[in-house]
Amino acid sequence: MADFFDDLETRSADEREAALFGALPGQVAHAKAASPYAAALLADVDADGVVDRAGLARLPVTRKSDLIDLQGKTPPFGVMLAVPPGELARLFVSPGPIYDVEPHGRDPWRTARALFASGLRKGDVVQNCFAYHFTPAGSMFESGAHAVGCAVIPAGTGNSEQQASVIQHLRPKGYIGTPDFLKIILDKAQETGADVSSLKLGHVTGGAFTPGLRDHYAERGVTVYQSYGTADLGLIAYETPAREGLVVDEKVIVEIVRPGTGDPVPVGEVGEVVVTSFCRAYPLIRFATGDLSAVLPGVSPCGRTNIRLKGWMGRADQTTKVKGMFIHPRQIADILRRHPELGRARLVVGRAGDNDTMTLRCEAAGVASPGLPDAVAATLHAVCNLKGAVELCPPDTLPNDGKVIDDTRA
Repeated sequence: MADFFDDLETRSADEREAALFGALPGQVAHAKAASPYAAALLADVDADGVVDRAGLARLPVTRKSDLIDLQGKTPPFGVMLAVPPGELARLFVSPGPIYDVEPHGRDPWRTARALFASGLRKGDVVQNCFAYHFTPAGSMFESGAHAVGCAVIPAGTGNSEQQASVIQHLRPKGYIGTPDFLKIILDKAQETGADVSSLKLGHVTGGAFTPGLRDHYAERGVTVYQSYGTADLGLIAYETPAREGLVVDEKVIVEIVRPGTGDPVPVGEVGEVVVTSFCRAYPLIRFATGDLSAVLPGVSPCGRTNIRLKGWMGRADQTTKVKGMFIHPRQIADILRRHPELGRARLVVGRAGDNDTMTLRCEAAGVASPGLPDAVAATLHAVCNLKGAVELCPPDTLPNDGKVIDDTRA
């Protein structure tokens, strides 16, 4: 098991599904019993019936974009907690503001698995350059590093010259932080002459980790991996030495759904990342992150057998305003539900002179009925209260990028 954090990473897909969905009814029942929000949201749900992905897909989603409103109406946590706030280890404030929680326990955010996959091992020293003030990232990765067995330098953000000096004197092997701040530290070390050659590994998240940046670090002797998570859920998926997508964490259930809906999409299609966690203190059932991604086919060459995400591919909330009216992705989904002969659709918003325009491009299988474009246009008008053109196109011709609304206006 030297290459894996534990044997959960190499179990069969059937074993994993059986374990996750064997535990899910208990989590749903717990959420309904202990969280007032979940009790209301899932009032009509039979917890014992949520035993597979089809059953899970029938449950409503909770959107991250709704948290500010939910928490504002009933502070501090929108009655979503399943324990009193005083029983938590830490309470955090993220931009928005959105309030996040850390329960007691070893590695409550489950980041150890991602750090281990990056090459960190017991006895290593790591410099944690995530913020420790108000927001949870510093604590998230410190707890994971401790679970791996690493000593942590709680460096936090900023002060690149001191960061480089600390690396020279304390000789950490690993860096943890945002992708770009490591470059700032390395550049400052080059400028000041600080010896930062002890740094061999890096783990980054919270920003764009481009291939160019990865190659730049490799040229300077630092091998860097990335992970994907949120302040609400903790770790969702992480990179491995295979460098082929991000392997999903063993303690969450991930679905990819059509933006604006809770409807799962086929493997390979881009959609919104929806996550169900098993945190007892803050039970999030079908939590829609607002991020776009897709499931890659097959398993990772590294030997880990969980599903893989392609990576962060943009934001799912594509709400825009046309002629003074808001148009939401869920409205496009409603149009498709009313016309089952259609496949994917994309509303293209543009300008003609001084006027906004809308064209709904829809994939239609087979030979469409002559009256279908007019019928869809009438539905578009009824749902959105705006008129627009409709264009039918063959299946699989729309880009697979998760866009439901494409605003092309400058």
